[in-house]
Amino acid sequence: MANGNRPLIPVPDPDRGAAEAFIAANTAPGHHPLVPEIRLCLASAITPIWHASEENLAAQGVEPPFWAFAWPGGAALARFLLDRPETVRAKDVLDIAAGSAIAAIAAGLSGAARVRAADIDALARAAIARNAGLNGVSVEVIAGDPLAVPPPTADLILAGDVFYDRKMAARIEPWLRAAQAGGAEVLVADPGRAYLPKSGLQVIGSYAVPTTLDLEDREVRKTVIYRLR
Repeated sequence: MANGNRPLIPVPDPDRGAAEAFIAANTAPGHHPLVPEIRLCLASAITPIWHASEENLAAQGVEPPFWAFAWPGGAALARFLLDRPETVRAKDVLDIAAGSAIAAIAAGLSGAARVRAADIDALARAAIARNAGLNGVSVEVIAGDPLAVPPPTADLILAGDVFYDRKMAARIEPWLRAAQAGGAEVLVADPGRAYLPKSGLQVIGSYAVPTTLDLEDREVRKTVIYRLR
């Protein structure tokens, strides 16, 4: 463990059973059109969570279900890794703010030696475990707030679509830069969010990622893969 930092440790969620039941009742197996190789538990027009408003979810104590959609950043990272497996082969990989964990799963399918996925939402963590199982890969699920502790040792850190608002950007950018300074390669995928850093990024790929008007303000998002430098 570099610099004596406390590692991120996989910890079972005490309410995992209830979370898994919620996911089973509110999603259906599907895939993102850019990454047909990977199956995910997704919200769709035929599942209840698609129609639930944020207000209704909040009344049930449920966070907005970001994990129930394959967002452009995660989908682009997954496509990048599947097309370039040498990027992750035999490496220790961490997917931060993983959501559905589509990027983590792609890392596992591409030959990573170890894959971890971290998300602050307990439902997301249950979805990560379920999605990994659907694809026959091993993904260690990290509980708690990963940004509250220093970055762990990893060869590669994946950050898909993490600069979506000012508060999140202010927390995650210094964390990612600390990880890079500690020896990790950091890949960021961004579909043009307002709070993407203005410097210190090297373009290494881009994709026209299909999306929907239910999630975005357009049906295709140009999503760029950057290496933090």
